[in-house]
Amino acid sequence: MYELIQAGERTWYFEAPSKVGAYVEPDGSVILIDSGNDKDAGRRILKQIAEQGWSLRAILNTHSNADHIGANAFLQQRTGCKIYAYGVEAAFTQYPLLEPAFLYGGFAPKALRNKLLLAQPSQVIQMEGNLPAGFELLPLPGHYFDMVGLRTPGDVIFLADALFSETILNKYHVSFLYNVKMQLQTLEMLKTVRAALFIPSHAQATKDILPLIDCNKAKILEFAALLIKLAKFRQTEAELLSAVFEHYELKMDFNQYVLIGSTLRSYLSYLVDEGALEAKFEQNMLWYTAL
Repeated sequence: MYELIQAGERTWYFEAPSKVGAYVEPDGSVILIDSGNDKDAGRRILKQIAEQGWSLRAILNTHSNADHIGANAFLQQRTGCKIYAYGVEAAFTQYPLLEPAFLYGGFAPKALRNKLLLAQPSQVIQMEGNLPAGFELLPLPGHYFDMVGLRTPGDVIFLADALFSETILNKYHVSFLYNVKMQLQTLEMLKTVRAALFIPSHAQATKDILPLIDCNKAKILEFAALLIKLAKFRQTEAELLSAVFEHYELKMDFNQYVLIGSTLRSYLSYLVDEGALEAKFEQNMLWYTAL
């Protein structure tokens, strides 16, 4: 775990639960792409950077999910490195309590204030207009508010959570999405992108992302079709959520409740806006019915 793998000229990545990119400048200073999920990840990364004789200069965060920014605070405190994030992601990175609050829809209970959902605060600079020389920003909205991919000067693109591996999709079935329509548009856009190598955070590095795009899109359409089927006879959100867990044989806990629950609401919004579902209030309850 956290093996340092070369991906291109001056471009490396740490093999971890959520991959961390590293671009090494000619002077030996390192620009990380994301930082890992917690303080322990930061220690391991910093140790390997020191062993190579490098020094940490900056972190470019693709988005603000805790497994991507979890080591920010530790690395910034240890090295004084600058941290960059894009758009709304900068606010969530600087004020990470926003993530569990957003997912829960109110003040999150203690059970949700854990390292999976709540990172430590770090000082952030807006990424737009401040990218290191040679880097290119690639907007990837859908999974999260203003998620971005990053192309290094070595023509390696780090794709964040725009694509998940087929193994993960088949194990969990419902991958977190904030905006379903934007995610579908992002997948179509990615079909046109070319690079020497693509590195998704939760899939193997590859030169060809078309198969990954296809299986990710198929899972989105599968879940949307399931919700339409379940709402053939009117259902509340709670009823739909319970049916989804039963259908995929998932086990509910607080984390899964908010992650899949939030994703479910995003799909319901998408399907209502697309005219596939009707949302209607009756008896002081919100019901969804397939049209």
